[in-house]
Amino acid sequence: MKTLKYVLNRIGLMLMTFFIIMTICFVLIRMLPNPVQEGAGDFAAATKAMREAWGYDKPILIQYGIFLKNVFTKWDWGFCTTVGTYLSPVTSYVVSKLPATVILNVYSLLFSLPLGILFGIYAALKKNKWQDQVISVLVMLFISVPSYVYAFIVQYYLGFKFNLFPLQMAAGNNYLAPEMLKSMVLPVLSLSFSVMAGFMRFTRAELTETLTSEYMLLARAKGLTRKQATYRHALRNAFVPILPMILSEFIGIMSGSLVIEKIFGVPGIGAIYVNAINSRDYSVFLFISMFYTIIGLAANIIVDLSYGFIDPRIRMGGGKTNEL
Repeated sequence: MKTLKYVLNRIGLMLMTFFIIMTICFVLIRMLPNPVQEGAGDFAAATKAMREAWGYDKPILIQYGIFLKNVFTKWDWGFCTTVGTYLSPVTSYVVSKLPATVILNVYSLLFSLPLGILFGIYAALKKNKWQDQVISVLVMLFISVPSYVYAFIVQYYLGFKFNLFPLQMAAGNNYLAPEMLKSMVLPVLSLSFSVMAGFMRFTRAELTETLTSEYMLLARAKGLTRKQATYRHALRNAFVPILPMILSEFIGIMSGSLVIEKIFGVPGIGAIYVNAINSRDYSVFLFISMFYTIIGLAANIIVDLSYGFIDPRIRMGGGKTNEL
């Protein structure tokens, strides 16, 4: 009962936070110059009808009421004006761009996750040795340098100078085709460096702390070898905080990368988000902003709840129990 109450409380806070953010974004956007003009030619009547339906000429509170009614009754977030097909629904247009973003981020996560954890484990086992120092330097380098810098580096050397991979992502929807996979190598590498470094640093820190704990000394005193104690006890306990981090990365794969998608011409939601900002397509901008917001809020809740399932000693909302 206490767990259910905690979950419902977190969901309620998430929805309230989402509503506040959406209200602020809507008010600030509608205070900007109206990009939906009367139109001309064949679109004149359709544009006028759309403006009237969404109350563009009414006070902002009435506009917000119409907006909430359309969202919660018809899941209608508005229409495209400068991005996509003119007057087409925002939701269908954004959803059509989502697969490219998801696939790109899935590939980058599948590439960076095992390497980051393996190098993190290796660095912890070689603590204070030259292998650990080299990995620590790489971690600092990968985290400190923005991903778009690596994008320009791999694009110049691997794409332009050595002509190993295409500079831009191939067109089409077959993401398992050889040409498509080859064209996705450069953006995947650009996205993977920082994610890999994050897993390396976090895994090393957690495993290093676990290896120096008292129960590891007790395990060795009972006759276990260092390898057996590390595998049976250290890794299991170190992965308690690591697994929620992995879960958070999987949830965040739909958020995409605004800059990377723009550099490599990836037809995902990151690229159209930038285009919507530049061309003042406020409906597209608002919908994608709320999309990013709900992903971030949901990721925080799922990560918090996952701790209780991974380690039963952790009570949701109450920390660890004192049971041994």
